[in-house]
Amino acid sequence: MNIQNFITAVLRQDAEAMRKFFLPDAYINWHNTNEHFTVEEYIQANCEYPGDWTGEIEKIIQAQDMLVAATHVCSTDFRISCHCTSFIHLSGDKIAFMDEYWGDDGDVPQWRKEKHIGTRIK
Repeated sequence: MNIQNFITAVLRQDAEAMRKFFLPDAYINWHNTNEHFTVEEYIQANCEYPGDWTGEIEKIIQAQDMLVAATHVCSTDFRISCHCTSFIHLSGDKIAFMDEYWGDDGDVPQWRKEKHIGTRIK
């Protein structure tokens, strides 16, 4: 499976292209919001999400039949920025199931600022 093509299809909210990456009975879990989706529900959730999106894959790890992708996702107006870690379980070259973890990007919490710990990554 070409992970870059899959992420591009998701970011473009291209339902037809997204559908081609999944087995018919695949499922997707979004653990942060405790949601379980069929392929069609996942496509609907992505394609009907308001706005236009862009992003980039920051890291990919492949181990046997699993791909792990860390992706920076943001709205094209850059008002929304988040990161998604996707654990993509493959059967052949199709997605059998996927676990995703989403987090909004934001400022360092005040309590850590006050402790003067950590430094910027970028």
